[in-house]
Amino acid sequence: MQQKIAALTLVVADYDEALAFYTQKLNFVLLEDTVLSATKRWVKVCPQGSACALLLAKASNEEQKSRIGNQTGGRVFLFLHTDNLQRDYQNLLNHQIKIVREPSIEPYGKVLVFEDLYGNLWDLIEPKIQEP
Repeated sequence: MQQKIAALTLVVADYDEALAFYTQKLNFVLLEDTVLSATKRWVKVCPQGSACALLLAKASNEEQKSRIGNQTGGRVFLFLHTDNLQRDYQNLLNHQIKIVREPSIEPYGKVLVFEDLYGNLWDLIEPKIQEP
């Protein structure tokens, strides 16, 4: 059996502001933006070259709204790998994205923690190159 995670739901307050953040500030690719009803859209974005997408889902009730920015109870929610942490760190600074933990070198590579527009925590990781 072969399986893969195709998308993860990210609860957002507003489709357009979330879409702008991910495509204009993090340089994600818009995969789909389909209107499903007067209040619901199917909006998928992903990092360049990624097989896994984020489905941006607008909160529609109080319980969902309570999860915006805190889907994991304050833990890092998503892990974004990069081939150049310094380049992407500078991009975060240029877009005034909050850095929670400055870049550091860990056994697995270079890493920093940033917040998205709602406060979800992300690890940005440049994995250590494995020796053959």
